[in-house]
Amino acid sequence: MTTMETAIRVTATGPGPERLWRDALAAGDLTLPFCLDCGRAHFYPRVLCPHCGSNAIELRRASGRGTVYSTTVLRRRPQDGGNLNIALVDFAEGPRMMSRIDGIDPEAVAIGLAVEAAIVEEEGAPVVVFRPVEGA
Repeated sequence: MTTMETAIRVTATGPGPERLWRDALAAGDLTLPFCLDCGRAHFYPRVLCPHCGSNAIELRRASGRGTVYSTTVLRRRPQDGGNLNIALVDFAEGPRMMSRIDGIDPEAVAIGLAVEAAIVEEEGAPVVVFRPVEGA
């Protein structure tokens, strides 16, 4: 991931918050919406803070570090790609995101597993996935 030089401010006259988030993701930057009034991060991108209702929101680069909160295995036939992990991950900054954990057998993903975000391209669009932290 590249480093954002400045935070991206969500405004009423500019592109919507999800568009700004997806544009940053396409540029290789994983960001989270951050409220300038209550100081809390949230996910998914939106125009009002879900914690305090403020519209003073900006996107800030996320650490990418997180912990598996919940996990399940979607069982599929081998000819359909095999089993797939679906997980809820709590970012170090607080918000929770649904994604998957790559680089580990789907059945081996456990609650509390330390993970790190990665941006990968699927079907021509960037998506956020997580990978186990080495040595954790």
